Amino acid sequence: MKTIPLARTIYQTCNLKGTFLLRSGKTSNEYFDKYLFESRPDLLDAIAGEMAALVPPGTEVLAGLEMGGIPVAVALSMKTRLPVIFVRKKAKEYGTRKLAEGMDFKGRRVTVVEDVVTTGGAIIDGVKALREQGAVIADVLCVIDRESGGPEKLKELDLRLTSLFTATALRESEKNRKDLI
Repeated sequence: MKTIPLARTIYQTCNLKGTFLLRSGKTSNEYFDKYLFESRPDLLDAIAGEMAALVPPGTEVLAGLEMGGIPVAVALSMKTRLPVIFVRKKAKEYGTRKLAEGMDFKGRRVTVVEDVVTTGGAIIDGVKALREQGAVIADVLCVIDRESGGPEKLKELDLRLTSLFTATALRESEKNRKDLI
């Protein structure tokens, strides 16, 4: 799939209209339900294929954030052959009691992978916790940037956000398709 058809397919697959409460606490009349594209192997594979070119040089480990970032990070790992860690919202209270599962990432250059970014709150929480454990993090990749302040908030932590698509680009892909009909 090329980028414009991919954008259109993602939009048609996961864009919902209604009233939705976002993690940020904001209410929106539009929602990008990431599980609708993450649950489709064909779409997830195409997304990872496009995102592979966005992985910053020098990345040693990908970090998928619970829960939506994990499928994207795994698919991206399969494309790039980079190892992946799985980051919880909080350390589990049993077993190994780890916040992040997988290989040792201390001192390694980690790129965080997320599905949809609104204000970046989940990323900020995850990055702070990973940095406390020794991860070197400067970059975040996401499938969709909702353009709701996420990049600006992440800059406060010296993080660069690179998105495969913005919400505007997804809307435009659908609008352009309608213009052709």
